[in-house]
Amino acid sequence: MTEMTDEEQAQLERIFKRFDANGDGQISSTELGDALKMLGSVSPEEVQRMMAEIDTNGDGFISYQEYMDFCKANRGLMRDVAKIV
Repeated sequence: MTEMTDEEQAQLERIFKRFDANGDGQISSTELGDALKMLGSVSPEEVQRMMAEIDTNGDGFISYQEYMDFCKANRGLMRDVAKIV
């Protein structure tokens, strides 16, 4: 897999900050749900499924590192999200 460009990295950082509504450096399930609702209809079950997938340490929050790991593994998806956000 190729390395991310500076532009991709900056774009992903902007998305993270937009999802991290309270600016504490992590995304809670509430913040994730609120952000996804802005992008379209999403059920609480879908939010919980995404949290379970991205929150790899199980602490109930998506850290910046967990977010970046997910982004690197799902670059096509994140490009689509970046177009919307």
